[in-house]
Amino acid sequence: MRSIAVIRCPEKGSPKGWKKVRKMKASGHSDPPSRKEYIKGQRSTAPTPQQNHAALYLRVSTPDQKPDLQYDGLRAYAERAGLTIVGEYCDIAVSGRREGRPRLNALMTRARNRELDCVLVWKFDRFARSTRHLLTALEEFDHLGVRFISLQDQIDTASPMGRAMFTIIGAMAELESSLISERVTAGMQAARARGKSLGRPKLSARVVKEIETLATSTDLSIRKIQAAVEGRASRGRIGEIVRQARSRNKGSIPALALGDHP
Repeated sequence: MRSIAVIRCPEKGSPKGWKKVRKMKASGHSDPPSRKEYIKGQRSTAPTPQQNHAALYLRVSTPDQKPDLQYDGLRAYAERAGLTIVGEYCDIAVSGRREGRPRLNALMTRARNRELDCVLVWKFDRFARSTRHLLTALEEFDHLGVRFISLQDQIDTASPMGRAMFTIIGAMAELESSLISERVTAGMQAARARGKSLGRPKLSARVVKEIETLATSTDLSIRKIQAAVEGRASRGRIGEIVRQARSRNKGSIPALALGDHP
């Protein structure tokens, strides 16, 4: 009867296998290959080190507000966390309810191009005041493998608890914003009931007549008419009066000076 030779795997101590291991050690490998690597005949590629490219996003609601506090806090956190800042994006005088913000769009483009690993914000409501917008962005960041950190809220989407807390806090922020809007509307209705005039102050008949005269007797632009009436009316209101006056007197209006459009 023919004998059958049994060859054990290198982990079990097969002489043939250990011969291969000794050969690999001699060529510079310090550890024996795993069963999977031995079967394939090659070592698997080591995973690439985690990248730490971070972008800062900041937002202020009015032009007179300064984002210095946000900049200082985010830069200090990035330095402590060992993150490399590759972009800083700040939207000025833009509402948090608006999704199409110029600098936010630029940040999202870089994230979609796989140029970012982390997004840092001062507070989550600097990024979004709508729960729907917040959740949509977080889902996209999760798909892209981008970490999202809110510094003041101490929440990091790297953990499941962090993602859950973002959802809860986002819902509370939207509720707060809705309550503020309701209070403002109720206050305006109460003021009207007491006879208080709301909105732009009414222009006097004298100022309106002066603007109409300039509109129908000259070819001045809206900007120059505003200067002529010494800023007693807003540019938008002057534009309305000028358009109405010139449309009524279309036949008697001088041609506009070249390059001086209203």
